[in-house]
Amino acid sequence: MADQPGLPGNGGRLEGTRRAAGPRVQRRALLAAAALGTLSSCSVPAPRRTNPAPNPAPGLAISAGQRAQLMQILAHPDDDLYFMNPDTRRALDAGTPLVCVYLTAGEADGLNKIPGAPRPAPDKAAYSSSRHQGLRQAYAALLGLEEFTPWDTAVTELDGHHRAEVNVLVNGGRRVELIFLNTAMHTGRHRLGLPSLWQDRGLSLRTVVADDSPLRRAGSYTYDGLVEVLAGLMERYRPTVVHTLDPDPDIQHSTEAARRADSEQRGYSDHADHTAAACFAWAAMIRWVAGVTAGGGDVPGFVTTAFRGYYNRHWPKNLPPAVLDGKAAALVPYGGAPDWECGNPSGCGDYNVGGDRPLTNRKGWVRSTHHRYPGPRTVVATEPGGRLAAYAVVGLRVVRWRETEAGSGIWGPAHDLGGGPLAPVLGSATAGNGRLLLFGLRFAALAGHGGDNEREIVVLEQSTPDGGFLSWRGLGTPSPGRDEGRRIGVPVAVTAPDHRVHLFVRNAEKGLSTRVREVTGRWGGWRDMGGGEVQDGLTAVVDGAGRVHVFGAGHHAVHHWTQDTTETDLTARTRLTGAPVPADGPAALPSPDGSVELYYRAAAEPGLTTVRAGAEAPGARFDGYGPVVAAPSPRGPVLLGRTTDGLPQMRTADGLLVREGGAVALDGAALHLDADGRPAVVGLGPDARPWTWRP
Repeated sequence: MADQPGLPGNGGRLEGTRRAAGPRVQRRALLAAAALGTLSSCSVPAPRRTNPAPNPAPGLAISAGQRAQLMQILAHPDDDLYFMNPDTRRALDAGTPLVCVYLTAGEADGLNKIPGAPRPAPDKAAYSSSRHQGLRQAYAALLGLEEFTPWDTAVTELDGHHRAEVNVLVNGGRRVELIFLNTAMHTGRHRLGLPSLWQDRGLSLRTVVADDSPLRRAGSYTYDGLVEVLAGLMERYRPTVVHTLDPDPDIQHSTEAARRADSEQRGYSDHADHTAAACFAWAAMIRWVAGVTAGGGDVPGFVTTAFRGYYNRHWPKNLPPAVLDGKAAALVPYGGAPDWECGNPSGCGDYNVGGDRPLTNRKGWVRSTHHRYPGPRTVVATEPGGRLAAYAVVGLRVVRWRETEAGSGIWGPAHDLGGGPLAPVLGSATAGNGRLLLFGLRFAALAGHGGDNEREIVVLEQSTPDGGFLSWRGLGTPSPGRDEGRRIGVPVAVTAPDHRVHLFVRNAEKGLSTRVREVTGRWGGWRDMGGGEVQDGLTAVVDGAGRVHVFGAGHHAVHHWTQDTTETDLTARTRLTGAPVPADGPAALPSPDGSVELYYRAAAEPGLTTVRAGAEAPGARFDGYGPVVAAPSPRGPVLLGRTTDGLPQMRTADGLLVREGGAVALDGAALHLDADGRPAVVGLGPDARPWTWRP
């Protein structure tokens, strides 16, 4: 096969064929010998590379003008279909090229279980091959092709003399590439492979050669080798959007029986492979940016989204039927069936996932798509002269764009403000002195082998209103334990009428913590506010009496914290049990009667729920899915959300408006109203550049 664009390999080597039916290749003796040598050959571990330190200093050049490219880094075949759709499908439908990197072979115990049939003989190489075939079937269908459409298959060379199988399928202008690193899911001592590789400096983790693969020989990975390969793939493909799993899953207190039934790691609400895969992905992104900039290159222009995994089991489902049906449909060809004639002798899918089983599975993973860092990707401010300025995290750093002219919707070049490496969502507030404050969640340290793995809240403050910025400042974490500090959420802030800035963060116990900036600029300490468990995606608002309110989506109701008077601390209040269970965090606006009005979508429902004075009230039709954003205007509330097709939509006093053209919209767009109440929406597209919608 001719070299595929984006896949030259080291030295341009790419060996490939067209995948078709053929005899099964047996390599058991070779694989066993390779595995034995891999696990026993190293008695003195090689020194681990020093991980790049955070680099918050501003002033680096930001790469611009790149073509949109989505890269997904997964632990197992099917992680993308269960946890990243419908986001993945929306990108594909819009023509964004996709490359998926699967870290493990997905071979598990080698049992491709057929529901209702006798237990099959274990065959790890065959099961890995069958799951790969399921992915080819699923992505062919997502590209609008017949499930058994042949793919181009090849072997590509990676950094460090590693090799991997790559599959490519193109339909018109749409393209999918699947890269199988195929590390073993278990070590020779029956421990999980990826988590052990993240923790054990002395481990060299073997790979599995799937049946019918163009690869003929197993290899192995060290910790640094895997990080280098991932960073090398990022440099090769130059993605503008990177999807990962959840690097810091919630603490989950389950019985051992419940944990095993839910397939979760001890103490946390996810599979250990998902966590390790996400940590390797984030470590690779950090190393990629550090390596490029250390060599004098521009900061790669990309944005990130991390997706929750088995978390979906524990919280209300957030996909309405129309969206859920499309997501579940992609798992049907992945699951396949043993009587399918797909042309792959080792199997035609992951049979236990086929049919309606994703929808009937009690764990309900498919019924939600939750982002690890929910909230606004963009922060928008009006500068002197009426030009808009937009702030966002690009290349793990905060950048600022300015409109070339007021109201033009044309954005100038990105200006680097530093701060990295940061999670993709920003909080913001304007202090009483007019200075803009930007808040982020920083990966203060991310290291395996027992190294530091820390997160912290950071703030960037303007030196003068509409002026430059001071240096980044760390605000620590509300959960200071060695492990707990990783589990915090994204910052949300609001300025009270007395000019104090209230900062809120979901803590490791899934409750709420706060820190307050006094008028003098001095920050108080972190304080746990009590109350029940809530999801991330908090909303803070000030009512007509000047009291601060915070709302979060709980397991069974909206949770509420507020003040008795403007001088007192916020405390937890009675949950809003008279309204439907929220799927995501609610939006909130002050009402003329002094109360606060809430807007959200109920669990598994497309319609808009409106809550006034603590009870559900009639509201405007605003069907869709995902969180809702609200802003006040002289003519009434303005709402921003997504349709069930994923398009941005707005509800104003004039009616419902849908943005059907222009750049594709990622999540987290910002709703900004000018002094006259005219709305503008600013978001990011798959090319990591801002777009503007002024209805």
